[in-house]
Amino acid sequence: MISQCMLSLPLAGIGYALQESNMSGKIIVVVLVMSSIWAWSIILTKTRELQLGAQVTHAFVMDYRKEASPVALFLKHRRYQDSPAYRIYDHGCNAMGRALEARGIDPNDLFSGTIGTSEHSLRRPDIKSVRNVAERTYADECLLLENRMGLLATAATSAPFLGLLGTVWGVMESFGGMASQGSAMLSAVAPGISGALLTTVVGLLVALPSAIAFNLLSDKIRRLNVEMSNFLEEFVSDVERHYEEDGV
Repeated sequence: MISQCMLSLPLAGIGYALQESNMSGKIIVVVLVMSSIWAWSIILTKTRELQLGAQVTHAFVMDYRKEASPVALFLKHRRYQDSPAYRIYDHGCNAMGRALEARGIDPNDLFSGTIGTSEHSLRRPDIKSVRNVAERTYADECLLLENRMGLLATAATSAPFLGLLGTVWGVMESFGGMASQGSAMLSAVAPGISGALLTTVVGLLVALPSAIAFNLLSDKIRRLNVEMSNFLEEFVSDVERHYEEDGV
């Protein structure tokens, strides 16, 4: 019974404060609550996206390193669509095929391992083209990983100020009402101040989880970016070692 009463006190206090808030305070509280829902949707979806991306990327890189040829997984039609590193790999392999087609060579000759003659090898401009495609894909994937992180940062930084605005506005109206009524009694301004302080509380409840989640997600993004960058260099080096024409 005591625990139930203790749990009901904060809710009762919040309900009373919301009831005593002025219209501007209630509007700000509604905006903050909607911002909280919006921020949590970003947090949950982004966390799932990054966890899945990291797991699939790890599996993809391990499988890639088990193969003798850098295009083996591409030939086997193995797909790791949730991995940003795989998308770098897929675009890089397609760029190799386009480089050969531009020279009138069937890409299947290269991918099947027919590299005994110079005409079936990649020239340095071709290797550079593969690297450029891989680097552009890497940049695009970095932007996709950062998608909506700016919105989360905005929620973390703007929510306290929006709550403070509601508090200052509400306190100002409470003291203005006290002056117009000619009463200096605390009971005359306490309800209005209680309602005004509610916006600051709600603002902090929105900002704190948003700020914590932003830092944690940013760390996961940084780690995944490093893994992609390392794979890019590994893939291009493997292509050079296996397919670049000597002396060209």
